[in-house]
Amino acid sequence: MTKNNVLADLKYKVFQSGNPVFFYIGMNTIVFVAVALFGVTYFLAGNTSIRFLDYAKEYLAFPAALPKFPIRFYTVFTYQFLHEDILHILFNMLWLFWIGRIFLDFLKPRQFHFVYLSGGVMGAIFFALAYNIFPAFSGSVYAATIIGSSASVMAIAVATTTLVPDYTLSLMLIGNVKLKYLVLAYIVIDLIGIASTNAGGSFAHLGGAFMGFIYIKLLQGGNDWSSWFKKKPNLKVVKNDIPRTGGQRKNTAVHQTEVDAILDKISRSGYDKLSKEEKETLFKASKN
Repeated sequence: MTKNNVLADLKYKVFQSGNPVFFYIGMNTIVFVAVALFGVTYFLAGNTSIRFLDYAKEYLAFPAALPKFPIRFYTVFTYQFLHEDILHILFNMLWLFWIGRIFLDFLKPRQFHFVYLSGGVMGAIFFALAYNIFPAFSGSVYAATIIGSSASVMAIAVATTTLVPDYTLSLMLIGNVKLKYLVLAYIVIDLIGIASTNAGGSFAHLGGAFMGFIYIKLLQGGNDWSSWFKKKPNLKVVKNDIPRTGGQRKNTAVHQTEVDAILDKISRSGYDKLSKEEKETLFKASKN
């Protein structure tokens, strides 16, 4: 495959495929590489006392200090696409790739967009509230900031787990593990991490987890917040010749009761236990 074909394939996956997993992995990677390359130029120009990333944080990281928010309001989104180093972004993107694909097996791309972005926003809110409420952070609140997509990724992970808690993953060296136990372990680690040097990150992760959980619970109750992202159809009158079989209209819609029964089966025994027909029904439902 030539270089041009590789670039064209990447461009298609990130910007044209409609797959939000590829979109967010692509956007995070582009921002990381751009900041790193600017950092090299910044260093070679003689700015050795401060990293370019630290300079960028002043304008793109989300601050804990409330007086800064009126002039840094946009950072509630920009912070989600900055990362500290290669391991930071690598772990987040791998986790997003694995869990994001499961999310999209059951829900729609617009729901993914909503959970990802709102999870990042809720992570920022949890971070700011914690640093302005708890006395332990009173001495560092003005200088504290957060960056990274971890809160957004945690929102996707917890939303997926809330929907299909018994979904089974096969992990190297460990074997089969249910998704609910894996995500629970991460939440416990974040709770412990509140007393560490990365307390802000832990609060942000918990905020994202909270958003993912609330979204699915509301969705199961019939309230889909992602409908804000839904495009209004352009209505027009057309002649519709409906095929009939035996004088009856053919019904190809997937009924919600059928989908609910399949989701219940996943909760009991895992996605891998579904038949081919059940997986196809679930796939059709996700496209409606």
